[in-house]
Amino acid sequence: MPLDKLTDKNSEPINVGDHVYTRARGGRHEGDVERVVITEKEAEKEGVKHPPKVLFTDQHGHRVSHNPGTLEHQD
Repeated sequence: MPLDKLTDKNSEPINVGDHVYTRARGGRHEGDVERVVITEKEAEKEGVKHPPKVLFTDQHGHRVSHNPGTLEHQD
């Protein structure tokens, strides 16, 4: 999979502005994609490890980062 075409767990492309969610620790994180981090340099700048990552602010106001393959688009 080319890194410029990141997809969610249903093989839908992930773009900035998409509303995504994932299950996490008995609940869920959901929010609008703010940034997609692909390179190690971007990851270091954003303070995340092991790119690629999708960054967004969840419904509780926390900044979260997830692997693209764990996310799903909100219907």
